[in-house]
Formats: sequence, structure tokens, C-alpha cells
Amino acid sequence: MRTFISNAKINLGLKILNKRPDKYHDIHSLFIEVNLSDKLTFSPNNNHALSIKENCPDQFPLDEKNLITKAYKLMQSHLNSNKSEYLINIKKNIPIGSGLGGGSSNAATTLKALNKLWNMNFSNDKLEKLGKSLGADVPFFIKGGFQLAEGIGDILSPQKTDILKDLHFLLVTPPIHLSTEKAYGSLNKPLRPIQSHSKFPTVSKPVNWQLFDNDFENMIGKTYPEINEIKLTLINAGALFSGLSGSGSTVFGIFDNLQNADISREKLSHYQTFRTSPVFHS
Repeated sequence: MRTFISNAKINLGLKILNKRPDKYHDIHSLFIEVNLSDKLTFSPNNNHALSIKENCPDQFPLDEKNLITKAYKLMQSHLNSNKSEYLINIKKNIPIGSGLGGGSSNAATTLKALNKLWNMNFSNDKLEKLGKSLGADVPFFIKGGFQLAEGIGDILSPQKTDILKDLHFLLVTPPIHLSTEKAYGSLNKPLRPIQSHSKFPTVSKPVNWQLFDNDFENMIGKTYPEINEIKLTLINAGALFSGLSGSGSTVFGIFDNLQNADISREKLSHYQTFRTSPVFHS
């Protein structure tokens, strides 16, 4: 039995540049891995077939649509000989449909876990290429850390982590389920690439946090005013910055004072909240 950690991420800013012929969108964003995590436990399965169990199955598909199943089958297709099948127990902590990348993270964790369990010895580059076929965010979760994300989110450039040290992230997830596909579709972006676009500031101190905007915020804030109310509560409680992660619905606040983060958490206790920190990789 082996347990693997599957972390969440937030988007520090998100610019949607254009729609692509493949129906994806080119983006410009900063991805930050945080230590809110699901746990995937792999146990040899005597039934000789993949089996998945999960702590909230009503919210989580356990059939072929599941990204864990897709990742498992993908790795299995690259085996040269029969290997042990696994029962995968999933403890979900990352809210589903929250803009925190839980599904993509689970897929990436499955790829990395099976690479070890089946002694496949694939490089991270190989796993990233496999992951891209499962979803745009999966390559990030192979690499992790703090990355500038371009292309569909699969072109990753590591960033200096200086600005993230000693910071705390309060994640607030209201009971709103936002479809990523519908959110991107409603932006009505052109097919042609934008030749020049404003970029986020250099990620070094001192930081002008207000320049990290998210193209989804105005649209989603008009439909769901409580998104703006949560942001305002976080800022008034001392957050350096507050923003929407991905296409939502999670709003995060960045704090350099743990007490302020806890005060905010108390004020927003009627929502699902998580106090997290960035994850650094050596």
C-alpha cells in the first residue's frame, strides 16, 4: 500500500489571449501549487482490475469519465508486460469544480504513482506529454511549484519563489459550481492570436499585487455578487491581494500576517475555507 499526495493550485492572475482552432484557449497565468491536497492510496487488487473508491462518490464520477481512470488506462497502454492492478482509495479534500485543479492534480498524481509502482522509469518530460492528452493543467501538476503558464497552460517556466516565502493563502469556496467550459465559451475571444498583450509584473520584491488580474472576475462577479463580497472581506481584513482562482468559484486571499488570515477565516466561516501555504520543490 502506497499513499500519494495530490495538491491543489491557484492562479495568480489569468489572461485569456485567444481561442484556438482546437477549441482550447491560449492563456497567460502564474500557477502556484498549494498544500491543500487529496490523498490517493494504491493497494494491490486481488480482483485483477482497476477499482476506485472515494469518500464522496455522489460528487465524483467513478466511471471511465474520471481522470484517474483515464490516467491509469493511459499508463497501462504503455506497459510491455502485465503488472499488478490496483485498488485506488481517494480522500477528496479539494472541492470539486472550484478552480483549484483537483481533477488534473489527481490525474498527474496517478501518472507519477504508477510510474513508480510499475517501475516504468518515464522522465517528467514524458509524463508531462502524456498528461497534456488528459487535460491542459495536468503538466503543471507533474512539474509543480511556481510556474508561468502559457499556451493552453502546458508551456511552463519556473519562477523565483522569493515573493511567496512567509505568505499564507486563505481559500474561500462558496457553494457555486461554475463550468470551466461555459466560462471560457462566454468570453467570446477571437481565433487570431493577440500579437501583444500586457504581462504580469516581474515576480520579485517589491510586488505590485494589484496588477495580477483575472479576466473572468468581472463577468463572474456580475453574475455572482458574493464573489466580490468575499474579495472585499479579505482585503478589509488585511489581505495583500485577493483574486479568483481560474474560472472560480474559489476566491483566495494572500496574507503576510497569519492573524489577519485567521480573522478573515472567522468572518467567512459560513463558506468552505482552507488556510494553505505555497509548495516549494528543491
